[in-house]
Amino acid sequence: MAISLRQFEQMKSRVAGVRRTPGSVFESTHSLRPTTAHKVILGIDPSLRGTGYGVLHFDRRQSRVLAQGTIKAQASWERSRCLVQITRAIREIVQRCQPTVCIVEGLFYAQNFQTALIMGEARGAALVAAGEAGLEIYELAPRKVKQAIVGYGGAQKLAVAKMVQRLLRLAEEPSPDAADALALALTYAQENGRAALMPPKRI
Repeated sequence: MAISLRQFEQMKSRVAGVRRTPGSVFESTHSLRPTTAHKVILGIDPSLRGTGYGVLHFDRRQSRVLAQGTIKAQASWERSRCLVQITRAIREIVQRCQPTVCIVEGLFYAQNFQTALIMGEARGAALVAAGEAGLEIYELAPRKVKQAIVGYGGAQKLAVAKMVQRLLRLAEEPSPDAADALALALTYAQENGRAALMPPKRI
């Protein structure tokens, strides 16, 4: 079938429009990655009565834990006091360890609306402290973290804690909340700089 000169020129234009330079695919993928290669990473597992935290110094040869633990609030405390406790504690951790990025557990589906509301409040209290310090903040879904650490998205807390202990060569098994926070930091550290199809969401 014959084509006119005009049709030929239009075809050339369309083909030229989809051409890519050798580096364009990498640049497109790279734009999805975090913009900074962070070395000190803060992981937070929010909860009103027991917010887990873990600070990881990431080195490609060896990662080490700078701080870990649980921010506890007494059962007798009203919610507002618990939230103040979370914010103050995260501020102190940031000042002491100087992280440049914070990874928080993503919101999950809860059948109980009241539980979801309280968890959201605890998460917000932690994010206030991280945000005012100028940290980049990302969230990771719980199943993605479990998949990265244990190899199974439905893993129990005990399995996560044992694997975190093994990967970070800790003398003792961390508490469940601290283990979850360290798992968040470790997952981010492992994926930071990779061309991930589903990079962590910045918030």
